[in-house]
Amino acid sequence: MGKTDDRLKELGIELPPVPQPAGTYVHWVRSGNQVYLAGKGPYNADGSRPKTGKVGRDITVDEAYQQARSTGLVLIAVMKDAVGGDLDQVKRVLKVFGMVNAVPDFGQQPQVINGCSDLFVEVFGERGRHARSAIGMGSLPNQIACEIEAIIEVE
Repeated sequence: MGKTDDRLKELGIELPPVPQPAGTYVHWVRSGNQVYLAGKGPYNADGSRPKTGKVGRDITVDEAYQQARSTGLVLIAVMKDAVGGDLDQVKRVLKVFGMVNAVPDFGQQPQVINGCSDLFVEVFGERGRHARSAIGMGSLPNQIACEIEAIIEVE
């Protein structure tokens, strides 16, 4: 186990299994020293999906923050797969693109996607600080509250 796995253990974080792709796409693609992670959504610890619907109507900002955090856990599990199990090979999280399924006048997308961003910094430290976009969407697959994708730099 490397330092990043030790940090996960210290934080009491257990990564979820990588879900099956919902189609013919792959979870990640590597080009040079960059890895592009496909968009992922939230899961509960038991593998089920959390409450669905629109943030600002069906889901509170705090609930959506937790869902973005759980999405970040799925993304870290995908990162681990992409680097052959050694998260210390993640040199930097470069970019996070967060989408929030929200009512039209919702304006707190950054506060929702902070759930993922905060997790990345907790786990990776400075390597987890990243550029980011957080936008509102009219809908997302299966009415999930958020979908997040990322680009990472690897050793």
